[in-house]
Amino acid sequence: MTAQSCPRQHCATTMDSAALEPSLYTVKAVFILDNDGNRLLSKYYDPELYPSMKEQKNFEKNVFNKTHKADNEIAFLEGMTIVYKSSIDLFFYVVGSAQENELMLMAVLNCLFESLSQMLRKNVEKRTLLDNMDGVFLVVDEIIDGGVILESDPQQVIEKVNYRADDSPLSEQSVAQSRSNH
Repeated sequence: MTAQSCPRQHCATTMDSAALEPSLYTVKAVFILDNDGNRLLSKYYDPELYPSMKEQKNFEKNVFNKTHKADNEIAFLEGMTIVYKSSIDLFFYVVGSAQENELMLMAVLNCLFESLSQMLRKNVEKRTLLDNMDGVFLVVDEIIDGGVILESDPQQVIEKVNYRADDSPLSEQSVAQSRSNH
């Protein structure tokens, strides 16, 4: 083996191992807007994407203006892939990079919507959503952690969220149990 072939071989090995590394499906942002385009919930997972509140709200306004009258389920804006769904007086958005798999983003969107639909007893509208905001954040956190998609099965999400809600130290059930034990 010559000294010249060694670096090339090392480069090829390095490139091969990089190609074999598993990749995680990721989300850049999730947000829910009302039918006027006002933010009800938003989580941005890439701090460099829209670092300020003003930039986030401008992006959301642009997305809303492009999508609120459209019949599509996918949009491309500012180098982002955006999948969305509307229900009564709400718009649900999942944002990924231009390279992200649209089907995975759609799976996240459907999981979010179906999980909230189950949690809110099929009453997915602004008033009910606002009344159950803590549960809505739990649902989002079960589906996505730090931008990485953890779960796309609404049944699993609901089971985990209900488990957490039932298992909270201050739930009425545990207070009643502790009283009966004493």
